[in-house]
Amino acid sequence: MRSSKGHHMSRFNRTPGKTELARKLRRDETEVERRLWHRLKTGQVCDARFRRQHPAGRYILDFYCPALALAVELDGGQHAEPASGDRERDEWLRQKGVTILRFWNSEVTENLNGVLEAIAAKIDELKLAPERSRPRWNDERL
Repeated sequence: MRSSKGHHMSRFNRTPGKTELARKLRRDETEVERRLWHRLKTGQVCDARFRRQHPAGRYILDFYCPALALAVELDGGQHAEPASGDRERDEWLRQKGVTILRFWNSEVTENLNGVLEAIAAKIDELKLAPERSRPRWNDERL
């Protein structure tokens, strides 16, 4: 979906409960999330605009760039899920057309520049890809 300015907008099932949970996760962010968000929030990586703790269906994404349908997930923190939960979540997101990048918290802590380079490379790749439809989170009421 495009806004009147030509920017892509995401659709998602925003319920009061999900919105409040996303707000709580933003308030309770980890130091690792804070460090990465500081670099993502103002378009410092390839001018891509990210949101943090973005509701998507029954999930909340750590960081999400709606224009590119790119999710950046951190593992090993306060909201780490079991591996099987991650696989299920990633498959659902892929079916919706979302590209997922996952990093361990230790990667962000020990090699933030390397993480940012990997994100930048994926952004460049997605910008060159043919236009595709954007995810519609509200296809399912979960």
